[in-house]
Amino acid sequence: MPLEIWFDEYQFEVEYDIGESGTKFLTVKELDMDLSDVELRYGYHVGHPSLRQEIAKQYEGNSLDNVAVTTGASEANFAIIANLVGPKDNIIVEHPTYPSLYQVARSLGRDLTLFKLDWENEFRPDMDKLRKLIRPNTKLITLTHPNNPTGSIISKVELEEAIEIAEDASAYLMVDETYRDLMFERPPPLAATMSPRAISLTGMSKTWGLPGIRIGWAVGNPSIVEAIINVREQVTICNSSVGEAIAEEVLSKRNEILPVIRKAVMSNYKIVEEWMDSQEWLEWIAPKSGVVGAPRLKRGGSTDELCKLLVTKYKTFTVPGSSMELDGHFRLGFGGEQEELIGGLERLGKALKEIHS
Repeated sequence: MPLEIWFDEYQFEVEYDIGESGTKFLTVKELDMDLSDVELRYGYHVGHPSLRQEIAKQYEGNSLDNVAVTTGASEANFAIIANLVGPKDNIIVEHPTYPSLYQVARSLGRDLTLFKLDWENEFRPDMDKLRKLIRPNTKLITLTHPNNPTGSIISKVELEEAIEIAEDASAYLMVDETYRDLMFERPPPLAATMSPRAISLTGMSKTWGLPGIRIGWAVGNPSIVEAIINVREQVTICNSSVGEAIAEEVLSKRNEILPVIRKAVMSNYKIVEEWMDSQEWLEWIAPKSGVVGAPRLKRGGSTDELCKLLVTKYKTFTVPGSSMELDGHFRLGFGGEQEELIGGLERLGKALKEIHS
């Protein structure tokens, strides 16, 4: 994936990171957890029951039997697509989104249809457009809301309509809800609580600042859990016991931890919002959730030159839209430390001035 190549090549070489799509990663020291009793053995294939139970508490009407814990949400995404969508089946993927969602379908040779989000509609999903994309062989529809990289959201009414479209087509709807806990306003219901045909996908990486523990999960009917087992028993077998222990501890304290995270994110967002309002060379659809937005150059054109100049001269990391098939935009992240954000924006301003002068 071009996105991951860009990350691997540049993210470790910079001083300021304003392209990351999560909150600032934590250290083991900051977690202040005693992991000395964690057994470093093979674990349960769908996650430790106590962790699955902790996750299930969030999903009304579901139990641990509806939860599969995976090696990051990416593994759940791969397993679900690989198992539900056969060689002759169609999959509809909202776009833009995290590239894995469409690259997995491409790599498996599946019949892929992109459900495009438009600037003119503030990157909100148009359900009439989605309905027209349905084919007789459509087996899976995937949405990412709140959206990465645009920060757009989906309403309860829109989500209900998306579920209705999937049910009418005898397809599944998979919703990546990674940023749901960071919505600026009241979020819609979790998809998996609304229909047996709906699947919720999320993880510990973005909101919780724990990408290094590689813990994600999917919630759906038991056949979805079985589908995930079928794939991961051939690949990862089980999760990291240390990662599961950390995830369970953090989630058990979510009501204490989440308000602190949200307060920091909103403070950062205000800084970015004010900075963007002052820019003469950039414009954006202001995000309604999460820690990312997708500005574009007012003059149009690629942002490759800008992002390359930022990393090479100004030691500042952003993500060019070309790596996410969103040419003309770039991903701007505001989930990190405030000092780093302010410094990164200052350098972004200098790079813009240099390009436009």
